[in-house]
Order: sequence, then C-alpha cells, then structure tokens
Amino acid sequence: MTRRRAVPAQIDLKRHRAADGSITLPTHWSPEQAAAVFEILDELREHVWARYGLQIQQVLRDERNTPVPAAHDIDIDIDIDIDIDIDIDEANVPF
Repeated sequence: MTRRRAVPAQIDLKRHRAADGSITLPTHWSPEQAAAVFEILDELREHVWARYGLQIQQVLRDERNTPVPAAHDIDIDIDIDIDIDIDIDEANVPF
C-alpha cells in the first residue's frame, strides 16, 4: 500500500507544549496538514511496533498484572453465627 502524504508545515513542538507536558494541537492546520501528521504518526507507530512489539507487550503485561498472594499468605477467618429457631408443627404447614 502506497501512502500519499501531504507536505506538513514546519511544526515547533516547544511552542505547543503546555507547562504540564501535554501537547496542545494547533487549530490553524489545514485538513491536508492534519492528515499528514496523522499519517506520519501512524507510520511511526507501525515501525515502533515492528521493532519493539514484543517488548511493548511484555511491559504492558507487567503493568497490568497485580501480584497474587500465595495460598499460605491468605488469612481467612470466617465466623458464622446462625441462630435458627424453627417450630414446625402441622398447624404451620400451609398445605
């Protein structure tokens, strides 16, 4: 698949970086400029995945896994107090 790429304008990323580190997108881009940036990012994502995909998967797996305590580390203390007083005679039976 051959991609047609619009020529992006020069982008000064420092000018678009907020104090908190987030990036604010310019609002003056033409649709062609926005498409060019999108295509570049998509291609970059493909190349990064092709090179580092397995490592990325492992990092994501490690970040999502929460340690499971071993069976001997689990302290289960169940205290059930059931007090049932049932008085059934023939008068209480509904049938």
